[in-house]
Amino acid sequence: MATEAPIVTPAQVEKRLRDLSHEIDEAHNDLVASEANYFSIKAEYEITLARHRITLASKSAPNGKNYTVGEREDLALISTEELHFRMATAESLVRSSRANVLRLKTQVEIARSVGSNVRSAIEAL
Repeated sequence: MATEAPIVTPAQVEKRLRDLSHEIDEAHNDLVASEANYFSIKAEYEITLARHRITLASKSAPNGKNYTVGEREDLALISTEELHFRMATAESLVRSSRANVLRLKTQVEIARSVGSNVRSAIEAL
């Protein structure tokens, strides 16, 4: 047995669009903040990683053998692991913020569509 969908009024659609507008502003601010944090951490990580690589390039392994490029990269990564994890966490926040913005965009499109349908139904009366 099918149930009828509740009746939606233009005022309800307008309220939902206003609410979404506020949510979009908040999501935008969150995205801007998370991207600023991510790029700050990323720059710090890349500079620190480069410093470690340069330092390791001038050193020999304990057995007197020179480090290979791969070994220097691995050692530099290990010595900057905390920054690497911070950067990965910041990147995940950016991605989730972007996903939230897309979710809100979809909701706005749905609300607009519902609004058009409501107007058409009222005009048909």
